[in-house]
Amino acid sequence: MENSLTPPKTEFGIILVTAGSEAEAAALAEYLVQERLAACVGITPIQSVYTWQGNLQKDQEWQLVIKTNLNRFDEVARAITQIHSYEVPEIIALPIQQGLPAYLAWMAEQTALAPKPQ
Repeated sequence: MENSLTPPKTEFGIILVTAGSEAEAAALAEYLVQERLAACVGITPIQSVYTWQGNLQKDQEWQLVIKTNLNRFDEVARAITQIHSYEVPEIIALPIQQGLPAYLAWMAEQTALAPKPQ
């Protein structure tokens, strides 16, 4: 009997990015989905504690959970850095080890390169 949860056949994953405002997070998410660089982006408010330039920071941020094909990581990272307000934005990729095949197929469809207009 075949297992219904199998490792992905392509490089699907999640990219984590934080943004300084809800508006910036929404703009990043919309751009990535519209450009087919992400299948879906979840946005959640978080409290971040970190050191930046020698100072302890405690900031309200917005966490983006970007579901994508990691074969397009460089394109995603380039798009984020071009429009992100941070000097050094968090851009961390995590592979999806297993997933519902139908969901992974949907991700593949959503992140496929769009056909070129003729």
